[in-house]
Amino acid sequence: MCLVINPPQHPHNLRLSCGAAPGEGSIADCPNPAARAKEKCNTCVMHLSFVILRVIKEISMRKIIVIEFVSLDGVMQAPGGPEEDTSGGFKYGGWTFPYMDEFSGKQMGEQMKEPFELLLGRKTYDIFASFWPGHDSEWPGVNKAKKYVVSKTLLNPTWENTTIINENVAAELNKLKTQDGSDLHVWGSSNFIQTLLQNDLVDELWLKIFPVTLGNGKKLFAEGTIPAAFTLSESQVSPSGVIFANYKRSGEIKVGSFA
Repeated sequence: MCLVINPPQHPHNLRLSCGAAPGEGSIADCPNPAARAKEKCNTCVMHLSFVILRVIKEISMRKIIVIEFVSLDGVMQAPGGPEEDTSGGFKYGGWTFPYMDEFSGKQMGEQMKEPFELLLGRKTYDIFASFWPGHDSEWPGVNKAKKYVVSKTLLNPTWENTTIINENVAAELNKLKTQDGSDLHVWGSSNFIQTLLQNDLVDELWLKIFPVTLGNGKKLFAEGTIPAAFTLSESQVSPSGVIFANYKRSGEIKVGSFA
């Protein structure tokens, strides 16, 4: 078998230089002819170097972090106000407001701190672009930050430092993650998040889970959701019962049996 090295973080996209995932390769996969001849792939220094370089690249890549308000039943639609998003007849806009307190405000402040870049779907981008240019003091750095909006219809964005991604979205985002810059923060963007989930591009989830069920509404984990494991990296609970839970992507689903 090919040498297996599990990186300390974010191993879910790791492939060996031969194209195999760790543990999937065989002696024939090793790029070193001498090692193939001796059938000692597990001691192949050349193969090891490829694996180590790939691990370093994975760890050094900037992350896509999805930051969301979500109900107990997974609804993320219109957390901020009654008119934010009434599509589908949604009538509970502003459902987070009664639960916000000083503790939650401080936690939100931490999540909004620089440095960051924004990665948004078109609808959330339009909402942000119409509001934040006139409220810079409420979110320092948001207007000067780089912004990426995924849209096939937006042509002339007026919000400063905006880049449009309009084709080959998954490939462009993978390329973006390898470039220098701050982590990419995704707010709202329920439709776009399905693309991220479907293509396994979400590195972390920063969720604020509110003690309500909303029934109908746009869901965080909808049609784009794939089987995936996450590790809880941080959690706190506000006096009003809001759970702040941060998760990191951690490989494949593991199963077992109590039998």
